[in-house]
Amino acid sequence: MSDVIRDRSAELAGMDADERRLAELGYKQELNRSWSGFHNFAISFSIISILAGCFTTFGTGWNGGGPAAIAWGWPILGLGVLMIGLCLSELVSAYPTSGGIYWWASKLGGPKAGYYTGWLNLIGLLAIVASVAYGCATFFDLMLGFFDSGYTSGNLNHIFLYFLVVLVLASLVNIFSSHLLAIINSVSVWWHVFGAAAVVLILVFLPHHHASLSTVFTKTVNNTGFFGGRTGGLGYLFLILPIGALLTLYTITGYDASAHLSEETKSAANSAARGIWQSILYSAIGGWILLLAFLFAVQPTVSSTVNGKATTVSGVDAVTNGGGGVAVIFSQALTNKWGGIVLLISTAGQFFCTMACMTSCTRMLFAFSRDGAVPGHRYWSKLNSSRVPVYGVILTAVISVILTAPALLKVNINGAPVPVAFYAVVSIGVIGLYWCFSIPIWLRLKMGDRFEGGGWTLGARYKVIAPLALVVIFITTISAFLPTSNGGVPWSPSGVWGWRYVNYTILVVPGAMLLLWLYWHLSVKNWFTGPKHNIDVADQPTAAQPAPAAE
Repeated sequence: MSDVIRDRSAELAGMDADERRLAELGYKQELNRSWSGFHNFAISFSIISILAGCFTTFGTGWNGGGPAAIAWGWPILGLGVLMIGLCLSELVSAYPTSGGIYWWASKLGGPKAGYYTGWLNLIGLLAIVASVAYGCATFFDLMLGFFDSGYTSGNLNHIFLYFLVVLVLASLVNIFSSHLLAIINSVSVWWHVFGAAAVVLILVFLPHHHASLSTVFTKTVNNTGFFGGRTGGLGYLFLILPIGALLTLYTITGYDASAHLSEETKSAANSAARGIWQSILYSAIGGWILLLAFLFAVQPTVSSTVNGKATTVSGVDAVTNGGGGVAVIFSQALTNKWGGIVLLISTAGQFFCTMACMTSCTRMLFAFSRDGAVPGHRYWSKLNSSRVPVYGVILTAVISVILTAPALLKVNINGAPVPVAFYAVVSIGVIGLYWCFSIPIWLRLKMGDRFEGGGWTLGARYKVIAPLALVVIFITTISAFLPTSNGGVPWSPSGVWGWRYVNYTILVVPGAMLLLWLYWHLSVKNWFTGPKHNIDVADQPTAAQPAPAAE
């Protein structure tokens, strides 16, 4: 036995600190550890992508509250999301593995907690890939309409075709070069920084007029059809504003990528922790500046045609009548050329975001499949010669297409086109990710001072920060399940109810949870033991348990 211990001690001694910590957690180094701390931050920053979420879900914020709800709601909710990120930073520092949230839940709460957490994380990431790729396709379509007056934007068949092309390109990059991915993510950071700055400067200096402070910080809108469009009372407070909150809660998500890429990151215990909270903080600040630029670019009045007659309406009303989309603001405030440039900047950022989302999702799928928790796990955990889970990438793309297929149905609400299916996929992603975050945060809170942290810890502050994080997740749950318009409820007073208007998150998530519950009780509980080690760690010495001296 002493010879075995000496051999294993020698093996650990030949590892660097990252490999040794991974071995202590039960895994050998399989993925390439070529990412720096900046690269790790970059992928979470790219997935949060203020050039994606702030553009694509701007309509939820506008329709569900208006300028005031966006201007005040973003920083408040952004601070709440930061509380969640701080909790996750502490956990990844303690357990820097690709399994991320799933691994932490298993470690702190056992196999059952890990099983549900892993599936929620996977569902959320799959939906995020789908939503970002479809958003990229939508804004590519809008961009073509700004640059070419003869091109008609909004053809759902064209958008879906662009969506497929985006997925294929992102898949190819993910399959054939992990090194190229790291470079792309680094480029993506600067694209988001300078691109967002360029958009802000364009919207500050080029429009002939700007909205007043009063309009931006006090004007409210209810474009959902509920409560007759009223912007006061309990209904507005507890139904309309939570719908609008989805803008912030969807945009600032995906930061768990820093955890999923921790096995590929140098000095992961500290770098991945910083990657999470820094990506949230910087995105929250940059996103607020960007959104304020959008709001101030709304014109006081614009020309419109109603029933064949030229008329003048307020810029706020024009955005509302256009479905709350940010492209309506650009058409008011900018020439087609400059509006197209802004959309080009956003579309490129969204493509970078799609590639990063796919990387994060496939690493989570790899780790979860490595432990046998996903049907067909042998395929999804198989690496090619470049150490990339190629079949996992393909599966991610296929499921993204299935989730987004309802977007082919045309939906108009209050006379304006509204991407109900896109918002539903967004909500599924938000629910999956935030629910999976809640489980290890709750388990860590229960463990109290018995929790053994890594190099980055909250200390005693977790007693305040963790409960606040759970409150934010509760608010997120309400926001994601709510219908985005009155056409999505059977008791709609307008009489326009139909399945195409329904936020199908309320069907997909409970349905998926029922299937997972059945799968657990009928099969999984009999064989699933949580994370499987590919190194026998039972007798391995660690820093806290050194090897005995040679005899």
